[in-house]
Amino acid sequence: MMEPLERLYTFDQLKIISDPRRLSILKQLMVAPATLTQLGKALGEHPAWIRHHLKLLEGAGLVELSEVKISDGYIEKYYQSKAHVYLFQELVLPEKPGKHTIVLSGSHDLALEILAHSSCGDLNIFTNPVGSLDGLVALRQGLCHAAGCHLYDTTSGDYNSPYVRHFFPDKKMVLLTLAHREQGLIVSAGNPYKIQGLEDLTRQDLRFINRNYGSGTRLWLDEQLSRMMISPEQVPGYTDVVNTHTAVAVAIQEGRAQVGLGIRAAATSHHLGFIPLFQERYDLVIPQEHLEEKQLSPMFDVFYSGDFRHQVENLGGYDVSHLGDQIIL
Repeated sequence: MMEPLERLYTFDQLKIISDPRRLSILKQLMVAPATLTQLGKALGEHPAWIRHHLKLLEGAGLVELSEVKISDGYIEKYYQSKAHVYLFQELVLPEKPGKHTIVLSGSHDLALEILAHSSCGDLNIFTNPVGSLDGLVALRQGLCHAAGCHLYDTTSGDYNSPYVRHFFPDKKMVLLTLAHREQGLIVSAGNPYKIQGLEDLTRQDLRFINRNYGSGTRLWLDEQLSRMMISPEQVPGYTDVVNTHTAVAVAIQEGRAQVGLGIRAAATSHHLGFIPLFQERYDLVIPQEHLEEKQLSPMFDVFYSGDFRHQVENLGGYDVSHLGDQIIL
């Protein structure tokens, strides 16, 4: 069984293949194993040039050495794409007739996972939770079709708009609201450690589980700790990082941490305690032209359906009264 895309790719890997030269090498190796010399001939480049980019792909875990042959005293090393790279075929190869793949990057969200697993006609939807900031970077680089964001700007008091304007000053973008989500501290069932708020994160009898750098949750936390004059070094476990709200809940459920910051839905799904701290707006950031593309219609049909709205409400901690609202930038 293929593993979900979000468990296989880091944003560093996405950045590696955003370079068209490395993407060309990867495409060649997805067809068949090849040597440096063979790749050089196919791409019209010197083997030394190929070696540089191939090593970057290998270091990122996207290609691997598959075979070493000795011929006429020469050592020939054959490289191939790693098996899980084939999940990227819909991004790096021409689309198959009658089949389209949509990639949603950015902030992790349980409602977005419901959308990805819904029946959307001929669409395959992959979610890639790399964090809100890196999701915008991926969208800018053309590595996804939309990015999930919940970035709060302290200057304007607004969500997402200032960041999107910064990343896309030359494009018309749309913020499509998915929901308002409740975030807070996820704790063990029954809250046995009597945790009350962020001030408890410095307690030495607790271990915190943090979110990845660039995630909206991590940015909010860092801003709050700074206001409270709490340094990261004072928080046991601050450097323990996971990429999703679900992973935070699992770490607490398994006893690897006693507290983490995340959405209520993650706590509810794992039967954990939850201390509410704030509500945030979660948007899908989409280039305006994508909203008008017919191939995306099946996804939006599900997005606006009453069934999807009902499923999101049942997650817990989601207010869907503004689902579908649009802000055009």
